[in-house]
Amino acid sequence: MAAELPLILASASPRRRELLARAGVAFEVCPADVCEEARPGEPPMTCARRLARAKALAIAGRVGRSPRRLVLGADTIVVLDGEVLGKPRDPDHAVELLTRLTGRRHLVITAVALAFSDTLEVQDAAVESEVVMRAADEREVREYVATGESLDKAGAYAAQGEGRRFIERILGSESNVIGLPLAESLALLRVAGLNEPAP
Repeated sequence: MAAELPLILASASPRRRELLARAGVAFEVCPADVCEEARPGEPPMTCARRLARAKALAIAGRVGRSPRRLVLGADTIVVLDGEVLGKPRDPDHAVELLTRLTGRRHLVITAVALAFSDTLEVQDAAVESEVVMRAADEREVREYVATGESLDKAGAYAAQGEGRRFIERILGSESNVIGLPLAESLALLRVAGLNEPAP
């Protein structure tokens, strides 16, 4: 039987898997089932950090103390005028969310948390980027939503996919907007001793 990899990604996101793999990090995937709703009055940054930590700890507690495993959790939220915009409930809600974002600036916050299965200690970081979107009419928004790409994305768009058509520019980390700020994630892994790329 193959040895267990030291790192677990607590996410089902193919975008996060791709970013980590491109960085040469060896990992396995074990998605965490955590309620991703913001609490009433909770600041966006606090919400993202809480959810990332909850995801990492959910898997770290499940895999056990020995052998020691590291679990990377992440949570990405879209913030418009201080309001957290979650994932759309259905296509009509996706149209509503994306229509609110087009022609405006909004923030994308991703928090990453690294939990240790033996101690349940957690280290985390959070990154904020600003996204500037061009104006778009309802027909164009509906055509994009009809592709299905927006339905599991915070804010109802994918920066690395067809949703890129709406983005004029990104101020800050682009990998953060995609779902995993690479520089900060790799820094957490280096501090934990995972500094060798996958073969």
